[in-house]
Amino acid sequence: MQPAVIAPSILSADFARLGQEVDTVLASGADWVHFDVMDNHYVPNLTIGPLVCDALRKHGVTAPIDVHLMVEPVDRIVPDFARAGASLISFHPEASRHVHRTIQLIKAEGCQAGLVLNPATPVEVLDYVLEELDLVLLMSVNPGFGGQAFIPSTLDKLRRVRERIGASGKPIRLEIDGGVKPDNIGAIAAAGADTFVAGSAIFGQPDYAEVIARMRNEIDAVSR
Repeated sequence: MQPAVIAPSILSADFARLGQEVDTVLASGADWVHFDVMDNHYVPNLTIGPLVCDALRKHGVTAPIDVHLMVEPVDRIVPDFARAGASLISFHPEASRHVHRTIQLIKAEGCQAGLVLNPATPVEVLDYVLEELDLVLLMSVNPGFGGQAFIPSTLDKLRRVRERIGASGKPIRLEIDGGVKPDNIGAIAAAGADTFVAGSAIFGQPDYAEVIARMRNEIDAVSR
């Protein structure tokens, strides 16, 4: 297992002072910045685009920016996010006519590539593309809204994907997104996740550092 990564989702941040929010959460121990990009087409909500990513880079953010595209079609927007400073771009197979081609496009643009599985998306979608990926993201809620409750069946799905990653022998990260909190992150880590997206569980709290420290303690307790 690779070292744990905490990736707060700016969907839950205060957008009136976004640069300061991101600076604070990184100084509080976060590793990545997670972007939830929604288009009011693939999912029923509308959030942020490449301009926000570019603005944070110009603000001085140097941490990896983890872009989760909940958009359809996906290929059109990939180069824009790559130019705006994305480090890793993930997409949903349902949003691409040619999944392998989209993975190749992301890598050709200089970013790492991830594939996102919704709660009802079978793990078999990974059969012919897993070894091309840098990350697999499992949604533990249905995409489109923040603040939803964790879907327990995701734990078994995490175990199944972790087995596949182990069999591949490649350093592919296994990310979880949706309802992740200090009181369930230990079970999520035990099931095989090594990268954890959290929105309101961090940005909705008065002390970001305290929450992130609690999360790391729970993750570390699993590996002892």
